[in-house]
Amino acid sequence: MSGGVDSAVSAYLMQQAGYDCIGCTMRLFENADANVSSEKSCCSLDDTEDARAVAHRLGMPHYVFNFTEEFRETVIGKFIRCYQCGKTPNPCIECNRYLKFEKLLERAAALGCDQLVTGHYAQVVETDSGYELRRGADPAKDQSYVLYMLTQAQLAHIRFPLGGMTKQETRRLAEQLGFVNAHKHDSQDICFVPDGDYARVIQAHTGETPVPGDFVDLQGNVIGRHQGIIHYTVGQRRGLGIAVGKPAYVCALDVPQNRVVIGENSDLFSDTCTAEQFNWIAGEPPETPVRCLAKIRYRHPAQPAVLTFTDRNTAVLKFDEPQRAITAGQAAVCYDGETVLGGGEIRSVP
Repeated sequence: MSGGVDSAVSAYLMQQAGYDCIGCTMRLFENADANVSSEKSCCSLDDTEDARAVAHRLGMPHYVFNFTEEFRETVIGKFIRCYQCGKTPNPCIECNRYLKFEKLLERAAALGCDQLVTGHYAQVVETDSGYELRRGADPAKDQSYVLYMLTQAQLAHIRFPLGGMTKQETRRLAEQLGFVNAHKHDSQDICFVPDGDYARVIQAHTGETPVPGDFVDLQGNVIGRHQGIIHYTVGQRRGLGIAVGKPAYVCALDVPQNRVVIGENSDLFSDTCTAEQFNWIAGEPPETPVRCLAKIRYRHPAQPAVLTFTDRNTAVLKFDEPQRAITAGQAAVCYDGETVLGGGEIRSVP
């Protein structure tokens, strides 16, 4: 229970289905530690109080698990390393991978619970051949993209009660039940970077000042000076601070030479990428190429592509049409209609 309306309604629905429930909240950091407010983040102290209030309203025991150290190491740590290596990470995926569906599943088992329930808008369906992860029914809220890492063993013990609902239906039910968080705002930012200034967070955690370097064009000609690699990501246009007589975009980050490569929007398109740590949800990955729909970031509309595994954990994704700003560090997630086939972290783009 994050303190938001989604997990609150999920708890109610599981009770209505006849389950005995325990409410659990992950404490990832203190509000003051990250300089955040409860309106813009999740997993803060104020959110914990909201979760406790809903649990009390439902007559459920409520536990708070302190995962601050694990969060710092597995989520914030990777976030920093990725930016330092010229990648653009998705920390919500790492939080799901290592905390919600690893550490929290372990705690659930220790408490004697059969199922771990969250407020994600996705669906788990049991079939004759195993478990499938499917998109949420509400296309505006579907969160299956950030759940691609789930395995058969995990899906057997996971429930997403909101998978067949819309956000409007969830809020309406919470209002009818008198939940304190019925109209609470959804968190829109990375929980530990609520103001979007990720470079400041990296500096605060590392104590290091970014080293300025050269902006160069695609031919390697120096066209200006940048403020440090961590301030930029592929596809970025705003905040570059250079004038080249036409719209300029970040096309690549050359970390070894501390250079930011600048080009035009047309230079950002590519039809191929390699993804590593690929999780094929059904189990053993296919030996032959697979036609699918693929997303290269959360808000990216899924596009037709062919997925080919080069080894057990690595795959090459080739799109029918070039896609804009395929970015190392983001996730490539593949679908067969409504079913998530799997996904991996984008490693390289030709």
